[in-house]
Amino acid sequence: MKNALYRLVAGFAAVAISGCASSQSLPYMQNGAPLRTLSQSGAGKIKHIVYIVQENRSFDNLFQGYPGADTQSWGYDSKGNKVTLKPVSLSTQYVIDHSASAMFTACDGKGSLPGTDCRNDGFDQEQSFGGPKSYPEYVYVPHKDSKPYFDMANQWVVADRMFQSHLDESYVSHQYIIAAQAASSVDLPYGQWGCSGGSYDEVPTITKQRTIGKYIRPCYDYQTLGDELDKAHLSWRFYASSFGSRSSGDGSYWSSYQAVRHIYYGPDWKKDVISPNWKFITDVRKGKLANFTWIVPVCDDSDHVNCPGGYGPSWVAALVNTIGKSKFWDSTAVFVQWDDWGGLYDHVPPPFEDYDGLGFRVPLLVISPYAKQNYVSHVQYETASVLRFAEDLWGLGQMAAADTRANSPAPDCFDFTQNPRPFVKIKAPLPPSFFMRQYPENYEAPDYE
Repeated sequence: MKNALYRLVAGFAAVAISGCASSQSLPYMQNGAPLRTLSQSGAGKIKHIVYIVQENRSFDNLFQGYPGADTQSWGYDSKGNKVTLKPVSLSTQYVIDHSASAMFTACDGKGSLPGTDCRNDGFDQEQSFGGPKSYPEYVYVPHKDSKPYFDMANQWVVADRMFQSHLDESYVSHQYIIAAQAASSVDLPYGQWGCSGGSYDEVPTITKQRTIGKYIRPCYDYQTLGDELDKAHLSWRFYASSFGSRSSGDGSYWSSYQAVRHIYYGPDWKKDVISPNWKFITDVRKGKLANFTWIVPVCDDSDHVNCPGGYGPSWVAALVNTIGKSKFWDSTAVFVQWDDWGGLYDHVPPPFEDYDGLGFRVPLLVISPYAKQNYVSHVQYETASVLRFAEDLWGLGQMAAADTRANSPAPDCFDFTQNPRPFVKIKAPLPPSFFMRQYPENYEAPDYE
C-alpha cells in the first residue's frame, strides 16, 4: 500500500509540472488522493542531477552492518546449511556468474516463473572462478575498505530497498540507466556491446515466460532520457572511458549510448558522450555541469568483483567532493548506485514486477544539500527510480514500464523545505589526482562484464 501511494503521488507531480503550476503551489486533493506539490519534487531548487554508477555489489555485501539498515550477516545455502558471511577485501579479484540463469539459481524460487517467490538460498550454486575456496558468494566488504561509502550514508541517505530493474548483469544494467529498458535483452552480447559491431553481433532476449527468446543486434533506437532532455532543451553528459577509436570497437563496455543507434551515429556522440571519465572533475572545476550527468567507472575504480584495484570508494569520493566544493552544490542531487548484484549474497527476496524484473537488491546513496541526514530509506526503489526523479523534476514523460512503475526518491529521501546544508568533505585514501590519468592509445580493455 505504501509503495502504491508513492507511485500515485509521483505520477501526479509530472502532471502538475507539465501544467506549468508554480513551484510554490499549495497541496491539492483530487478524488481523495494527495497531489504532490512541485516543491516536493525539488523543482526550483534542484537544477543538476549527477548519476554515478558503480559495479556489481549487493546491499548485504557492501553495507553489511550499517546502523538502521536491513542487513544480515548469514544466509542459507542450497542444502539448508547456515553460512556466516566472511570479510573479503574490495580489491580481491574473482568471477561469479551473474547471468539471468544465475539469478534464477540463487533465487531458488517457488513461483510459477523462474526467479519468483525467492528463498535466496541458492547462491552457492552460482558458478565461480577464483576467490575464496568456500562460499565465495557469501562475503562482505570489510568496513575499512567501505568507510567512505559509510561516511556518505552517515551524512546523507542510503536506501536499503533498492533493486535492479532487471534480472541480470551489466550490459542490460547500463541500458536501464539511460532508457529504463533494454528491448528485452538479457545477459551479454556475443561480440561488441553496441552499434560498432557487425551484423554477426547478437544479444539474447528474454520472453514473458522468462526463457531465452530470439537474438537481436545490440543496437537500439528506443527513446532515452538524453532524448527527453534534448527535447526539453536541458543539457546532458555521459562520462565514460573509451578505449580505442570507433573503428576498433570503442571498447568501453559500460558506455551505454554506444548501443543506441541515433546517439552513436548522431551529433550527441561527439557533443555529449565525454571521454575519459575523469574529465567530469576538470569540467566541474571550470564551472561546467549539465542538467543531467551520468558517470561510469573504469575497471580498477568500479568495485566490480572481477576487477582489481579496489579504488571505488576513493573514486566516488573524488566525484562527490568535486561537486561539494563547487558552485553547484546547492542546486544538485547526486545518486550513487551499483548496477547489479554481481553474484554476491543478499538476504532480501526481490519483488516480482514484470517478466524482466526485479533483480536482487543493490545499494543506493542519495547525496544533496536537501537530502535527509543520516537517514535510511526503506521505500522500494529500482534502477529506473533515478530516471523517474528526473522526469518528475522536469515534467518529462515516462519511457518504459520500469520508469512508469518506479518510485522516485524525492518524497522520502529529501526535505526540500529545509535550507541547503553545507557540504561535508568525504575523506578517502586516494585524492582526485590519482584518477586524472589518461590511458595510452593502445590500452586494451580487460574482458570484464
